[in-house]
Amino acid sequence: MTKLRVLFIGGTGVISSACAREAVSGDHDIELFVLNRGQSAGRSLPPGVTELRADARDPASVRDAVHGLDFDCVVDFIAFTPGHVRADLDLFRGRTGQYVFISTASAYQKPPSRLPVTESTPLRNPHWQYSRDKIACEDLLTAEYRDTGFPATVIRPSHTYDASKTVLSGGWTSLRRMLTGKPVIVHGDGTSLWTVTHHTDFARAFVPLLGHPRTLGEAFHITSDDVLTWDQIAHALAGALGVTPRIVHVPSDVIAAHDPDWGAGLLGDKAHSMVFDNAKVKSVVPGWRAVVPFERGAREIARWYTSDPGGPRQVIDEKLDALMDRLADDYGVP
Repeated sequence: MTKLRVLFIGGTGVISSACAREAVSGDHDIELFVLNRGQSAGRSLPPGVTELRADARDPASVRDAVHGLDFDCVVDFIAFTPGHVRADLDLFRGRTGQYVFISTASAYQKPPSRLPVTESTPLRNPHWQYSRDKIACEDLLTAEYRDTGFPATVIRPSHTYDASKTVLSGGWTSLRRMLTGKPVIVHGDGTSLWTVTHHTDFARAFVPLLGHPRTLGEAFHITSDDVLTWDQIAHALAGALGVTPRIVHVPSDVIAAHDPDWGAGLLGDKAHSMVFDNAKVKSVVPGWRAVVPFERGAREIARWYTSDPGGPRQVIDEKLDALMDRLADDYGVP
């Protein structure tokens, strides 16, 4: 049987690294190529991957790297704007049987008009440019599929994490605050619902979609069914660190007024309850379900950060830490 020839553009990120390991795990007949600059941020490619060196933002270098190669599937994990997608269209039109665009579940209507969110939920996010750019990419690919038959598939991850991602805003700065007994900031009143997905669970649903004929022209989100409140997320992380969190609730719009970048991700995504119906992906990948609860993921996160005392994993964002102090003073219990 001929193996599926797959190209990943990017392969060492949170999502793509798990997908690369899953693709070459032996459970799939895949010959995997990964195109990147060779700067892995600590995540190495698994054995069995053919690495192609190029800068994805330089179409000429990509063209040289893939010269003479056609693919059954091309997956771009690092396309964020319509310009990135147009470059892929120019490079891979007629050279792949499937093009997979990694979009985002934050593209869905904010706030959502109803839950759970399905793939037919409207795409609209007036609060976050990142999401609007992803929507524009999807619009471009939808038009290409409709007008020319370009074999596009859209995948919308929600909050997908590995051990290096704390889920709670602030990264190590928030974890360190927990460990030292300082207040930790949770947006809103802490009761909105949030869906977190371990990257290995995502990968087990994602890889079987590659080369699947029923995915062309379709969009799928892939998320866990593990739904928690933001207070539960904070408590799970604190519990993994062996402490009890001192939670201070701050309105999202107040956070946005002090820190527009932090606020954009809140008002454009995290401030709203997001619960997903995964029936569509399960219909194409029978038997798949997410199996990693966040409590287990929180222990992985705690081990990853605390195993590097004084190292680059434990860098405090002094500006953010000071802002959290001010917010805690303003909104904490006297």
